[in-house]
Amino acid sequence: MWRSTKEYARLKIEDVHTRLMKRNYEPVPQWWFYLLLIVVTGLSIFTCMGFDRQLQLPWWGVLFSCAIALFFTLPIGVILATTNQAPGLNVITEYIIGLILPGKPLANVTFKTFGTISMAQALTLLSDLNLGHYMKIPPKAMFVTQLAGTMIAAVVCFGTAWLLLESVEHICDTNNLPPESPWTCPNDDVFYNASIIWGLVDPMRMFGKLVYYSAINFFFLIGLLLPIPFWFLSNIHIPLIVSGAGGIPPAHTVNYITWGAVGIFFNYYIYKWYKNWWARHTCVMSAALDAGVAFMGVLLFFALQFYDIGGIQWWGGVVDDYCPLAGCPTAPGVVIPGCSTPE
Repeated sequence: MWRSTKEYARLKIEDVHTRLMKRNYEPVPQWWFYLLLIVVTGLSIFTCMGFDRQLQLPWWGVLFSCAIALFFTLPIGVILATTNQAPGLNVITEYIIGLILPGKPLANVTFKTFGTISMAQALTLLSDLNLGHYMKIPPKAMFVTQLAGTMIAAVVCFGTAWLLLESVEHICDTNNLPPESPWTCPNDDVFYNASIIWGLVDPMRMFGKLVYYSAINFFFLIGLLLPIPFWFLSNIHIPLIVSGAGGIPPAHTVNYITWGAVGIFFNYYIYKWYKNWWARHTCVMSAALDAGVAFMGVLLFFALQFYDIGGIQWWGGVVDDYCPLAGCPTAPGVVIPGCSTPE
């Protein structure tokens, strides 16, 4: 990867798309990006240092998180370009800041957000600019559009969150919500739990030398070395396999079953027996499935949730808190429906 990068920079390889873009449009000046970086970094530091320092993260923490995002953008970008899977930095950022600033959950989630989301947004921006490059959209128009879209999205997201907090009673509180309520906030629950585990408790109390889970630290070394033997085999992609399990919280088994069924059907059966169709239409099919999920979400809201129609139960949508095959619990105080309470 590093050799290819240096070779590309030395030869300044230009494909037909690059030549056409240079011939027809002016490129975006580099100082636009530098100015945007300086302004946004300054606003980020002001956000953390202002407001009576409610976020607990010092100025150097913002710079450190940005440096982590910058360091990992290239290698994870290569993984994303080859597998369409981008491993997140959430665990590594939580772990690092948890060691540096223990007992500060807000600092932990703030550092995690700057380190993880900055890299994710950088990769999304590169993907969008790459699409615009192939579509021959003027680079300056793409830059302005991306900047305007980001600002609009920030205002809309903030306004939506505020409206939900004001209009939905007991939002995200599963103890006071009906079972069919859609406002259980699984992603936010995972985010909150991570702040407690990595920020308030801190990693040393869970993964330090004198505790039970210290051996887990060896998996950092294993993860660093594991791709090497499989790289020689050229058939197994370890980052793709590992990142596939990254959505387990809050995703459930039904998500992986449907993903696996669709993936195997199109990438094995269709690829094997209808290879020409696969080569021509598989990307369109992928986009259609993504769009279908979005359209169905909107349709279900206006057709069911808007009229308070819920409680639809089917075997693929039931998520149990225990495994029925494991039997009833034996520990006192544990209550499971259908089981007698242990004495």
